[in-house]
Amino acid sequence: MDYKVVITSDAEEDLDRFIRYLLLEKQNVQAAASVLDDFEATVRTLSHAADTLRLCGHPRLRAHGYRKIRFLSHRYFMMYRIEDGLVIVDRIFHELQDYENKMD
Repeated sequence: MDYKVVITSDAEEDLDRFIRYLLLEKQNVQAAASVLDDFEATVRTLSHAADTLRLCGHPRLRAHGYRKIRFLSHRYFMMYRIEDGLVIVDRIFHELQDYENKMD
């Protein structure tokens, strides 16, 4: 089944923060562009595979129906849920972040 993927404003802000870091702090335009390309590719994958990925292991996140998908080529991942036939990406994290305590 193909899903429409909705990126919430929180997830957009997360991605924007990572891109700003790469552009302003690291001054690496190529890395920022690569992460954006990877984000778009991961969204395309998510639209086809959202329901095939496992629910999160953390009990609170599992209770809310959260799953995660890793970016294909970078150390980021999206936290999403499936609701009414939509895939809703609520947050984007770097794999070193303590995401379990940052999710509502």
